[in-house]
Amino acid sequence: MKNKTLCVILARGGSKGLKKKNLRLINGKPLIYYPILHAKKSGVIGHIIVSTDDEKIANSAKIFGAKVPFMRPKKLAGDLSTTEEGLKHAILTYEKITGIKFEYCVFLGATDLFRDVKWIKRGIKILKKNKKIESVFSGHITHKNFWEKKNNKWVRLKSWMKKYSSRQVRQKIIREDTALACVSKASLWRKGKRIGDNVEIITNNDSYTGLEIHDMNDLKLVNAAYKLRFNK
Repeated sequence: MKNKTLCVILARGGSKGLKKKNLRLINGKPLIYYPILHAKKSGVIGHIIVSTDDEKIANSAKIFGAKVPFMRPKKLAGDLSTTEEGLKHAILTYEKITGIKFEYCVFLGATDLFRDVKWIKRGIKILKKNKKIESVFSGHITHKNFWEKKNNKWVRLKSWMKKYSSRQVRQKIIREDTALACVSKASLWRKGKRIGDNVEIITNNDSYTGLEIHDMNDLKLVNAAYKLRFNK
């Protein structure tokens, strides 16, 4: 079963907020290093590949133990290119190269570092045990209220948010964090879907999971947070 599990890490070369973002250093290692490390540590993934349009990222990924069996087309590596497009291209291309028809797929982002490797293992276990579940991903529990604008008026996202009470007892909402850990049936990726409708969410209340890197300020913050958490 391990050989039928594919992990794809998307790492394009272009980034407006932070140039060469995926090669920037956190605690002395480039960002691309971390999802590769976590995928390897999970022990449940047979194939770890990086989809990139950048030769330097490709070379770095290979050094840290990932495969780069193809270069991502430029048309799928622009600012408006979607994760779903990248994942679909990756699985279809790699299946054609290897001749393997994968059963499970794992998506890990390079700009989200604070994942628990156990989430990957648990996601695979849940999909194996319950055939009705299509996807398993990480989700952060929050008690905060959310608003959206409808007909030029701000309204609460959920009606229950009108009632204010202690955060310990009030209803919670979950923030989807698929870049931290997302396991799906391979059939979804082939259709251009990251996750299905029938899901299981591995919840956490770890505030570090909200840290992701888009610009230089984020990079400095995550670097400091990483050292604070792990270099004790």
